[in-house]
Amino acid sequence: MTAPLMPKATAIWLIENTALTFEQIAEFCGLHPLEVQSIADGEVAKGIIGLDPVLSGQLAKEEVERCEKDPTAHLKLADSAKRHIVQESKSKKTKYTPVARRQDKPDAVSWLLKNCPELTDAQIVKLIGTTKVTIEAVRTKEHWNSQNIKPKDPVLLGLCSQAEMDRVHAAAVKKANAMQKNNPTSSDILDAKVASSEE
Repeated sequence: MTAPLMPKATAIWLIENTALTFEQIAEFCGLHPLEVQSIADGEVAKGIIGLDPVLSGQLAKEEVERCEKDPTAHLKLADSAKRHIVQESKSKKTKYTPVARRQDKPDAVSWLLKNCPELTDAQIVKLIGTTKVTIEAVRTKEHWNSQNIKPKDPVLLGLCSQAEMDRVHAAAVKKANAMQKNNPTSSDILDAKVASSEE
């Protein structure tokens, strides 16, 4: 499903001005329900001003009212907004990160290197919009700010969505498993020989 423009700002407005569930808001905005919960608790997206999706033409007022009455209903993006977002995404080439968020990237890189070792540098670059130079500096602890880098989940930092993270991680695990199957290590070969000799 296509997410609205400025999903976090939209989520903030929906949390503050509607009776929608976190799950409904998360699905509509392309966020994880825990991310929406964190926004509601004031842990994530501090300082972001809410964006009214009804006023911006991304959502019909009737659609909000329909989903408020039925917690199992799914919000649908207005057709005019879908066309606009598709055009925007075609013209968008690079991932822009606000200046205030750029300082969080080394923390996110450190977290990904520690918790998702299957990810390649290229996948990390694409996921959080950093550079291979930064990744290598964090990995080798040669980053200019190494002493202050603390591993932090990029989803909670707002550098990517949980859906993006899950998709990239699943692809990396699948690729790693395929490579291991095609190029077994010496311990795998030894285990296979022991297993066959026991039979």
